Amino acid sequence: MLTTSLPMLRVSDVTRQFQAQGRTVRALAGVSLSVPRGSTFSLVGESGCGKTTLARIVAGLDRASSGSVAFTADATARAPRVQMVFQDPYASLNPRWRIGRTIAEPLLFQRLRPADQVPARVAELLQRVGLSAADAEKYPHEFSGGQRQRISIARALAGEPDFLVCDEPTSALDVSVQAQILNLLKRLEAEDGLTSLFISHNLAVVRFVSTTVGVMYLGRLVEVAPTETLFDAPRHPYTQLLLAAIPRVGQGRREAAVPAGDLPSPLAPPPGCTFHPRCALAAEVCRREVPELRVLPDGAAVACHAVNGAAQPVRFMPRAA
Repeated sequence: MLTTSLPMLRVSDVTRQFQAQGRTVRALAGVSLSVPRGSTFSLVGESGCGKTTLARIVAGLDRASSGSVAFTADATARAPRVQMVFQDPYASLNPRWRIGRTIAEPLLFQRLRPADQVPARVAELLQRVGLSAADAEKYPHEFSGGQRQRISIARALAGEPDFLVCDEPTSALDVSVQAQILNLLKRLEAEDGLTSLFISHNLAVVRFVSTTVGVMYLGRLVEVAPTETLFDAPRHPYTQLLLAAIPRVGQGRREAAVPAGDLPSPLAPPPGCTFHPRCALAAEVCRREVPELRVLPDGAAVACHAVNGAAQPVRFMPRAA
């Protein structure tokens, strides 16, 4: 979808259900996407929309209830290696292990280096992410949040990944530190030719790191487009509302468009298009039928009965204050 390049990752009609309070919660409802080799696919959406669930399934930390996740082997016929950078740098490192042991674990477990070469490789990885080789002897509590996330990235790189899953890797960090980590990730991805799935709720971050963006709402993809296409001409009403809420320097006070009502509960999702109770464009068909993700002439894909692929999409524009 959206490219002629052979995808490294193909997710096909993936669903994930959980049991809660004696009822079935549908975290993912038929998600399909593909990520071309060497690109970064970002997922955005409100909390609870299923972004992290999908990331964990792609990383192999969870299983889909149905559907499939497939990686394409490279020219050597070796299956791609997948590693993950987690959201919270304070919870993702073992506080009882020295940093050197943490980074060495993937090397030893996957037998990527002889044991006598592991310390040198750990030192190399620490220096590559902007830390010192001497930091291998320290414990996580001796580092700041940004430094801990650098350690998490070094640990991921130790597994020599082809595909990197980043689950909101900067959301727990200060803004100035976020920029450092994002620049580090982009540099490393370019140097190693990595392919990435990037999860975030920060649209400014997504625009900076992404090749393609997928917008999720209540377990479904509602829009997928190349990054600049999505930010310049958002088609789905939900995407338009998300972009309208971004603060803009120099515009002063303005009235932002907001969706009506609250995010529906995944315990009882609305019938038809799940966004219709909050959508100003909702019609009767939206209440009855789930819209399919249709590819438009410009390469974007949108799941909306109100979008017909016209060059000038209907927009929710905030009124000037």
